Amino acid sequence: MDVVLEVKVREGRGTRDAKRLRREGRVPAVLYGHGEDTVSLSVSSERLDTVLRHGARVIDLTGAVSQTALIRDVQWDTYGIDIIHVDFARVSAREVVTTTIQLELRGEAPGTKEGGVVEQPLHELSVDLPAINVTDRISVSINDLHLNGVIKVSDLSLPEGAKPHGDPDAIVAQCVEPKEEVESEMVTGLEPEVIGQKKEDEE
Repeated sequence: MDVVLEVKVREGRGTRDAKRLRREGRVPAVLYGHGEDTVSLSVSSERLDTVLRHGARVIDLTGAVSQTALIRDVQWDTYGIDIIHVDFARVSAREVVTTTIQLELRGEAPGTKEGGVVEQPLHELSVDLPAINVTDRISVSINDLHLNGVIKVSDLSLPEGAKPHGDPDAIVAQCVEPKEEVESEMVTGLEPEVIGQKKEDEE
């Protein structure tokens, strides 16, 4: 389903104008790419927030411009609550783009009932894929992850046409024995020091 965002031309510039827009419930934005001029825009903060929460990355801009665009970058305030700026990059549906996908673990690993704990060494993945298939996150099921089991990049169900960067054998998630138990076993094998023993040996 196409996701549509209505935008308006932003006439003003600078911090003062940006603050005015945010008071009006709008977010400053720019549209660039494909060798065309950069256009300063604004978009409803409420509508943009809804689009982002639903994971949409490729959207159709209407109003001041009629373009298909990728949400390239979103800037948040210090507290990560309000959006203060957004960058749109022009794309075509079949264009291949580079983006970063968040990896979210879902489900319950049977390995946790076998005494293990789940670790996630890799939280995001850089990929090349057709713009029409861009998403901001994918779910990684751990329902079959047993103790000492691993899920690698090559095991992921990526969007159609996606080609991941980096090592396909990189570990996304694993179920391992708790570190505390391993350290405890190592300490148990040490011979305890007897108080006063060193002094008696020296004498």
